[in-house]
Amino acid sequence: MSFESEPSTENHLLTGSLRKTVFFLALPVLAEQFLSFCIGFYDTYLSGRISSEATSAIGLAAYVGWFAALIFGLIGSGTTALVSRAFGSGDSEQVNRVMNQSMLMAVILGMIVGGSLYFLAPVFAGALALSGTTRTMAIYYLQVDGLGHFFTSIGIAGSASMRGTGNMRTPLLVFSVISFVNVIASTLLVWGTGSFGYLDWLPISISPMGVNGIVWGTVTAKAIGAILIIYFLLRGNSGMKINRHVILIHRETIRRILKIGIPAAIDGIVMWMGQFLFLMVISHLATGAIGTANFAAHIIGMRVEAITYLIAYAWGAAAATMVGQSLGAENQARARKVGNEAALQSGLWGVLISVVFLFGAKEIYHFMHKDILVHQVGIFPFQILALVQIPLVLSIVYHCALRGAGDTRVPMIITIIGVFGFRVPLAWLFGIYFEGGLLGAWIGMYADMVIRGVLLTARYLSGKWTDLDI
Repeated sequence: MSFESEPSTENHLLTGSLRKTVFFLALPVLAEQFLSFCIGFYDTYLSGRISSEATSAIGLAAYVGWFAALIFGLIGSGTTALVSRAFGSGDSEQVNRVMNQSMLMAVILGMIVGGSLYFLAPVFAGALALSGTTRTMAIYYLQVDGLGHFFTSIGIAGSASMRGTGNMRTPLLVFSVISFVNVIASTLLVWGTGSFGYLDWLPISISPMGVNGIVWGTVTAKAIGAILIIYFLLRGNSGMKINRHVILIHRETIRRILKIGIPAAIDGIVMWMGQFLFLMVISHLATGAIGTANFAAHIIGMRVEAITYLIAYAWGAAAATMVGQSLGAENQARARKVGNEAALQSGLWGVLISVVFLFGAKEIYHFMHKDILVHQVGIFPFQILALVQIPLVLSIVYHCALRGAGDTRVPMIITIIGVFGFRVPLAWLFGIYFEGGLLGAWIGMYADMVIRGVLLTARYLSGKWTDLDI
């Protein structure tokens, strides 16, 4: 087996100009992340046109969906690290074996997670004290979305394999299709075809489904994305091809994936648990209209802040691939430089985002929601959030770079420190105990971002991760 489908990728990533290679490798991932941001942004926008209850339901589903994606990181992190290192060393047989085992694990894990979340939907709604219409909306949304998580698992595993070889374009193509289908399908299902006079020519008529239309549009898009990933890997992509002989269980390969993936998954689950506890604090800041406004303002803030994540993760993904391939080629010096260059480039974007958030907070909240009370409780905390975007960017980029090297244990410990040492306890202290409202709760989030940014930067600069045996 060879890598003839992309003959220049390996040499270019290992020998090309570091600055240009990092930049152009990150761009397709940035486009993919931007599309992901647009989907979440658009879903929140649609819910904001319906009601605050709908926005709260969508917000809960977003957190649970994030949880599912973090569990799937059990596969994705190990896959990217192993594929990139094997690709850098020229071991095409190992690259193909890792991909096939990754896809097998994705199918199994996707079924387990999707089925579990279906039955846990009422538990999540109850944990946030949702009631009435909001609770009904949230439970239905979560149960239907559980089906979509099966397709998400397949997409994550396939994309992680492709990125390990330096192929960022195919995942971008797939996600472009997902985004297009999601927007069109969700819009039609929410409002119904009757709301659009120019669609009278359609042979079928779709009745308005309200907030439920958003989730069915999302699931439809995820299913199409998974089908496309499988299609490309059946044809052969970047030297990888789904093979019925190689896809049979290979214990040693699965062990290596899990060795890297388990700490990464624990890292992600710890972060999610902390975030969910943090969300519980937000949901208990107040009752009545002000409580609903706090929750909606928080969801909007997190949706908009996702633009920082999308940029940082784009450069982080580029760093992870290049770090892994450089270590596979036994070029530790280049591996060290990669993460710093990615942090520098994404940090410049972070400065721009900080300025936009700081001075555009009012306009952002007015655009995202029609409720004046939501504006009142959300604008000022969001302006303060603008001031900690640089530490957030550094934490994400260096975290991804370390994962590309297979270093997942130390980042896991740092996550535990940041989330349970600062975010959750400070949010409760200043938000609930001192009755500081949304701003008080967000103090915990500000502190967590700064602490993790400092500690992950220090870990990367130490260089201790270059000698790990994976």
